[in-house]
Amino acid sequence: MAAPLRLGRGVGPLWRALQPPLRRPPPRRAGSSGARSRLYEYAREGWASWPRLDVAGLSERDLEVRKGPLKAPDLHEIVTAWERLNQVQEEIAKLNAERKRVRTEVYNFMVRLPVYNALVKEGREIRVCLNTLRQEEVELQEKYYLHALRLPNRIHPDVVRKFDFKVKGHLEIGENLDIIRQRRLAHISGLRSYYLCGAGALLERALVQFTFSKLIQKGFIPMTVPDMVKGAVFEGCGMLPEVHSSLVYRIDPSRFEDLNLAGTSEVGIAGYFADHAVALKDMPVRIACSSTCYRAETETGKEPWGLYRVHQFTKVEMFGVTANETGLESNALMEEFLALQKEIFLELGLHFKVLDMPPQELGLSAFRKFDIEAWMPGRNQYGEISSLSNCTDFQSRRLNIMYYNEKQQLSFAHTVNGTACAVPRMLIAILESNQLKVCGGFLFFFALHSILPKLEPSGLNMPALPGCSRL
Repeated sequence: MAAPLRLGRGVGPLWRALQPPLRRPPPRRAGSSGARSRLYEYAREGWASWPRLDVAGLSERDLEVRKGPLKAPDLHEIVTAWERLNQVQEEIAKLNAERKRVRTEVYNFMVRLPVYNALVKEGREIRVCLNTLRQEEVELQEKYYLHALRLPNRIHPDVVRKFDFKVKGHLEIGENLDIIRQRRLAHISGLRSYYLCGAGALLERALVQFTFSKLIQKGFIPMTVPDMVKGAVFEGCGMLPEVHSSLVYRIDPSRFEDLNLAGTSEVGIAGYFADHAVALKDMPVRIACSSTCYRAETETGKEPWGLYRVHQFTKVEMFGVTANETGLESNALMEEFLALQKEIFLELGLHFKVLDMPPQELGLSAFRKFDIEAWMPGRNQYGEISSLSNCTDFQSRRLNIMYYNEKQQLSFAHTVNGTACAVPRMLIAILESNQLKVCGGFLFFFALHSILPKLEPSGLNMPALPGCSRL
């Protein structure tokens, strides 16, 4: 058996330089802010692992809306300390690996004095660097944990925001900012009409662009459809212009027989597929369409002011045509559309709920229907912003929307339709939910920042347009 390796007297300095320093826990003390955390001290003394805090998931808004000890500016200081702490710990790990390498090479090259002396010097330099970094590590750990351990949890989107001031309705906000005009328009366009000016018009375009871009990324085919459609197509979709004439705008029958203004692009898209067959291998087909919708709305006297019930508005519609091989395809497509709606509304910061509608609330064509309602603080209630219907083969049997398999056998397709973005009601929810106490402005959510780069958060930097001054 080989004799154990014995180091000569000259190796002592090198060996001491490479030994890890004796790490004693620092005395318990309060942080620079006077705060003390027993959890931090417990981990620091080695009784438990360091807490793994979810700092990256928090936002300044999460701190602002809570009544906690930390405010929005504290988050930046915590994140800075957290990032530097990670850098210091990475450098310590690298230097420990270097020290281990040097110790190994001492044994391999001990007989070579020049190499030995160089390694002694390198070991001392590493020890000096480690001592410096460890001191900074202790300071950063204290700075980071004493504050970060007091951070609150993130806020679930279902939690309704509370205001510490009297909330305003969207119309009051829009008029104060000169971005919505609805007063004194009876002699111009009648009741339930409106103008969007400056930032209001840009916000409408941004909502459409944001929604349309997301749908195209998900594989939707963009489409533009006619605004005027024959009554037969309405009826094929389960809408009866003759029965509900007070809800539909009809073109003068003495000049244009059986033409109606569409209240949704669903009618035009369904007409596109009428009397056509789609290959099974190409299904499901997903269509995205932005169109102007026309609603007579004369059967109700509710909410004559504001954007909740208007005669004309912009809407982005989702429409899907799928097969019926197993009977589950349209349900799967409906769930896909519902997930997309939730994704859009969550990214826009809306507080909403999904309603699985009872039978008495289903339209003529719907096999199943979901409504999504968003919280509108100015109205002090939830308001419908979207609907989603699985029509199975109701529309396809009336409009002859077919699909064929590899054997050229024809079958009736299933159709699914849903609202991706109804602009006026989205404006209501966004303006009322994100209003500010100062100047009566409002905040955009991050989803729209890249689309509206020139707007200040309050929207007040938009020049007033002629005829759009404060009313």
